[in-house]
Amino acid sequence: MDSGYPNRPGYLAPYKGSKYHLQEFQNANEPQGKEEIFNYAHSSLRNVIERSFGVFKQKWRILNKIPCYPTQSQTHIIVACMALHNFIRRSGLRDKDFRRCDRDENYVPDEAYEDQPECEPAPSYLECPNMNAFRDSVALDMLNRG
Repeated sequence: MDSGYPNRPGYLAPYKGSKYHLQEFQNANEPQGKEEIFNYAHSSLRNVIERSFGVFKQKWRILNKIPCYPTQSQTHIIVACMALHNFIRRSGLRDKDFRRCDRDENYVPDEAYEDQPECEPAPSYLECPNMNAFRDSVALDMLNRG
């Protein structure tokens, strides 16, 4: 999720008003302060997740239309796709989609984001103060370990 969404249980947004996207950190000074350090880690992790979803959506086209299904069905479909992914990877089977991703750590399939409904960010009044405090504690821990 990006900074347009509020922090809520299960969702941890980056800090608003601070550098976020990986491109902003390229050819720049190291992230400074808890907010930039947290946002850099958040953006890096989000990039990996988006790449993973992109490859999954390319491999299993049903994932492109999953919002049309009931939540229980969505869960079963996703779990089945992950199980197939793990089977292919652990079996050492040759797979062109995974091989492309393995060769290029920045590879994201172009068609991975086709036909995706636009989601409106949740209203800010849904912000959870406990999650804001949790994000602050994570960011401070990252700063102190730096």
